Amino acid sequence: MMNFKRHRRLRTSEGMRALVRETQLHTDDLIYPIFFVEGERVKQEVRSMPGVYHVSLDYLHEEMQELVDLNIRSVMVFGVPDHKDEVGSSAYDHNGIVQKAIKMIKESFPQLTVIADTCLCQYTDHGHCGIIRDGEVLNDESLAALANTAVSQAKAGADIIAPSNMMDGFVTAIRAGLDEAGFLNVPIMSYSVKYSSAYYGPFREAAHSSPQFGDRKSYQMDPANRMEALREAESDIEEGADFLMVKPALAYLDVLRELKDRYPLPLVAYNVSGEYSMIKAAAQNGWIDEESIVMETLTGMKRAGADLIITYHAKDVSRWLNR
Repeated sequence: MMNFKRHRRLRTSEGMRALVRETQLHTDDLIYPIFFVEGERVKQEVRSMPGVYHVSLDYLHEEMQELVDLNIRSVMVFGVPDHKDEVGSSAYDHNGIVQKAIKMIKESFPQLTVIADTCLCQYTDHGHCGIIRDGEVLNDESLAALANTAVSQAKAGADIIAPSNMMDGFVTAIRAGLDEAGFLNVPIMSYSVKYSSAYYGPFREAAHSSPQFGDRKSYQMDPANRMEALREAESDIEEGADFLMVKPALAYLDVLRELKDRYPLPLVAYNVSGEYSMIKAAAQNGWIDEESIVMETLTGMKRAGADLIITYHAKDVSRWLNR
């Protein structure tokens, strides 16, 4: 007799494969990002992101009810304001678009976990994530504005604050601001490892947040660096982060695994706009099976170590899983 191992015994049927499947994707793993805009009767598809919309607040109830019906429990709120200025003051306006959206969601759908993206880029007229002086993004001077933004979002009812700016010390500043304002129990989902990535292009169209000069390479990470990601994550843990995040996800699965193996905090993968739009474009051209590709991609993120996935595919994935 030949002496070899018969691994195929555990692949003989769908039932057998399901029985021994190591990685499972669930609707509870999904966080759906949504873009709210000022105005009325606005539901406009983002040109580069088929199936993703700018939505005015009069459509909020309809959108949130769809998520509830699909068993999606978490939503990440982005806002596109009418007013932009050099310091991003709309970001911490208590009557700002994100603050109004959060209040409405928590009033009508208290069971949803509302995560507030905390940054300045959508709100500044220059499109950068901090305060500018002489063409430079100032780190320490930006922290107060970020902390004020986080506090205003918590006051509106946000369950989780998710700062995405990549300023040094942003977790420290936001944690201090939240605690001083009495929000000791509001956790921080830090964009700990955020690379300066070409995968963000469609998002910048959706959020109207493209830099008006230069780029973000002085504060977002170099895609070539792995050890730097560990230093960033360690700093955020020391400063009080409650979740860690890797953004983008698909080209950085090795970094996800590194963080999962080293740190005990819940780990989030952001399946970003470019990753989404590439799949959508290929599917619309009939080049790929969209469902199979999406499920394989997100399962790969979970297998790499992600506990949660922020994804524009969330509605479709939930439909497929529920089916």
